[in-house]
Amino acid sequence: MQIQEDKPYDDINITPMLDLAYVLLVIFILMCTASVQGIKVNLPKASTAAPSLVKPKTKSVTINNEGKIFLDTVPVSLEELEQRLNQQKAQTPDFPVVIRGDSLTQYQGVMDVLDIVGRIGITQVGLATKPAK
Repeated sequence: MQIQEDKPYDDINITPMLDLAYVLLVIFILMCTASVQGIKVNLPKASTAAPSLVKPKTKSVTINNEGKIFLDTVPVSLEELEQRLNQQKAQTPDFPVVIRGDSLTQYQGVMDVLDIVGRIGITQVGLATKPAK
């Protein structure tokens, strides 16, 4: 069998390029799902919980099982929470607040946050829950 050396090479092997594209796609998908911000809490269950639609300017107030308060993953005291929510209300008067309380937290912690939200005059308030199974 004779080898033809004067024939131009016209086949391109694209398998390595496709492998690289698939690996980059998987990495992109994993990084996008892993970038969700928040403090991990064990939410209480509700029988009629609707799926929450989070708006871009929504503020999240989280009370963990130790009673610590977080505003968008930043630990704050009650006074700092009131001050920061007042600043946000001055910028955006009609912004929603979602309160996420751990199911093992003291009820008084959630009531303190609700009292601050009511005092400031925020009307769009939601309590986050998990749907019952």
